[in-house]
Amino acid sequence: MAEHLQSAPGNRYKAVALEGRLRNCRNVITLGVKTNFTDYSEEDARLIREASRIYYPTAFYADLFDAMGKATFPSYHTYKCVQDKIKQTALFELQGISHPFTRVFYGKRQKGTITRFFRYPFIGKVPRGSAMGRGVYLIQNQDDLQKYLEGGHPAYIQEYLPHDRDMRVVVIGDQVVHAYWRINPPEDFRSNVAVGGRISLEKVPEGARELALHAARSCGWDDVGIDICEHNGRYVVLEANMKYGKEGFLAAGIDYIALMEKLIEDGTI
Repeated sequence: MAEHLQSAPGNRYKAVALEGRLRNCRNVITLGVKTNFTDYSEEDARLIREASRIYYPTAFYADLFDAMGKATFPSYHTYKCVQDKIKQTALFELQGISHPFTRVFYGKRQKGTITRFFRYPFIGKVPRGSAMGRGVYLIQNQDDLQKYLEGGHPAYIQEYLPHDRDMRVVVIGDQVVHAYWRINPPEDFRSNVAVGGRISLEKVPEGARELALHAARSCGWDDVGIDICEHNGRYVVLEANMKYGKEGFLAAGIDYIALMEKLIEDGTI
């Protein structure tokens, strides 16, 4: 039995989680997220303090647990890059991971130089807090660019790699647990299921799976969906999603809860 499963009254040998992602797992006790630690009961506080690992602690508590040397799942490094495309890109570049040419522009003066580095069309993204294809724009002319810049955020600009589908490779722990294709809806450059993308269970090439696993390991991420496209005969990491959806699991008939129970039970995560 995995060492990180805790004994608790009425909940014998259960892992300890804060966020509700694993609330339906039989071998997990979910305590909820309280911004004031003193709001936890004495018993819950004891479970948290004594647990060798805390599951889904939130970015706030992951930071604190890391400071005190307590392991978390996902890792502290995973939480540092949640919905932060700027940090993700910097990590990809540091690690030499294949990624579209990308630059970040701050302030009016820098933003005025965007077209010195990029030719239309190119991609503009909301760099922090966006997901599910929202906050991603195909910029085809000066009017599109001006509208994007009105958002007031740093300009996260990326070369446009035309493709009608991409691959989502999900890494949990230190292994690929699922991989599938996402096919763009008609007349849309995005493949996200949330905007109408279609899931295909056609086999994802081994090279793409290997790239996703390499990227996750290199960046210290242990619960992530890596989005990859093929361009000019090579695989390119588009971005990482730490809050990925479960539609791909459902389409493949994979019981996500049963999978997580097993990974916890055998000590994989």
